[in-house]
Amino acid sequence: MKKHYLKVKRETPKKRDPNERIVDFHPTYEMFSESEASLQSARCIKCPIDILRDLKSEFSFCRTGCPLENKIPIWVEKVKEGDIEGAFKASNEVSPFPEILGLVCPHDILCQGGCTISRTEHGSVTIGAIEVYLNEEAFKRGLRPYYGEDKPKTGHKVAVIGSGPAGFSCATFLLRGGVEVDMFEKSDRPGGLLTYGIPNFKICKDVILRRFEWMQEAGLNLYLNTEIKSSAQMKEMLNEYDAIFVALGAPSGRSARMKNEDAHGVYHVMDILKHAQKRVFEDFYEFILEGKDVVVIGGGDSAMDAVRTAIRTKAKSVKCLYRRDEANMPGSKKEVINAKEEGVQFEFYTAPKEVVVDEGHHVKGIICQRTELGEPDESGRRRLNVVEGSEFEIPCDVIILALGFDNVIFPWYEDAQIKTGKWGEVLVDENKRTSNPRIFAGGDAVRGADLAVTAAADGKKAALTILKDFGISL
Repeated sequence: MKKHYLKVKRETPKKRDPNERIVDFHPTYEMFSESEASLQSARCIKCPIDILRDLKSEFSFCRTGCPLENKIPIWVEKVKEGDIEGAFKASNEVSPFPEILGLVCPHDILCQGGCTISRTEHGSVTIGAIEVYLNEEAFKRGLRPYYGEDKPKTGHKVAVIGSGPAGFSCATFLLRGGVEVDMFEKSDRPGGLLTYGIPNFKICKDVILRRFEWMQEAGLNLYLNTEIKSSAQMKEMLNEYDAIFVALGAPSGRSARMKNEDAHGVYHVMDILKHAQKRVFEDFYEFILEGKDVVVIGGGDSAMDAVRTAIRTKAKSVKCLYRRDEANMPGSKKEVINAKEEGVQFEFYTAPKEVVVDEGHHVKGIICQRTELGEPDESGRRRLNVVEGSEFEIPCDVIILALGFDNVIFPWYEDAQIKTGKWGEVLVDENKRTSNPRIFAGGDAVRGADLAVTAAADGKKAALTILKDFGISL
């Protein structure tokens, strides 16, 4: 076994200078060059993943860390060899949109977190960056994803409700099986959270939209500005389609339960992110954060997206409030670093209590309390205690709530015989089938707010089950 990782230093894609990137929404990271990708690929030690897959072990590997069981060692080796076509085929065989997931996945806790050499001081193979490079290079060479263009149509027809990662993935694998797919999206552009919930500085939207264009060329019927709202619509769909996949996400932003939370100037994070992306699309030019003192409440990736968006839209100041310490923040560590580089101020051990308003019920500030960590609870996590008498006020004009998302029970669930759980999540079996055998579901609608890659895995699983029901195998 050649230990190239001992000789070749781990490299990540180069970042644009903070002073340069805060004035636009262009991607933060550059893409690997051919030589960089090849050199970083050579660091892989080619673990015998498939041989060890079924053995009980305390170890994880890159492929076992991926919800899609991506063929990472195969395409990493092919990149090293310069076989872009072979790498592209292996990358796209099990993943519906690898160049997208290569940009948005939390690799450090998934594939790269499972990489054997991540447990050494030398650091993991930079899998995500290599995956982005090989796919973009393949596209430059004229290679295209396979969507079953050469397959005879089976006569089966499936509806996909929602075009986010789960619906996007499900449609991909159904098309590969020769099934006709009608996709319904309530927004004006496809992609769901990939398009409107993740800022352009993390993923350029052209990367998403071109996949949908290719899918449409292969036969996908995409209906934009079309929301499924009524029982009558669902009844009609059940009559028309052989199966239905529900991928509606978890669209309700969580409340902070503060006094005056309904004040003018308090927004949920998705409202801000969607507004900003529409500005990037040049649907309009005005922006509500310009010249404002902005406070963002939350510590996850959506909070980091919000603070970095506020910086780019010329907010006067941007503060992020989080109730625990930095080590406990649930979002990507590199996003916190990026935010700090761009001028975001962090207030840790800080919990919001009340919105301060003027006579017109507009935001003037926010009253907060200091917190401290107490004894561990039943799960082992230390309890959070409020420090008595620690109230203080932060003046601000805008407050953005980035506290996570909840499920919504849509009016037609009951009539469609779709059972839901305690938190409004759609209940499914291991094959993503709901209590109605012809309706499937996946992604955040099932899991609550989760990752794009787990949603993609759900969509894939549902598609393969539907194909099996039709007597089709890929």
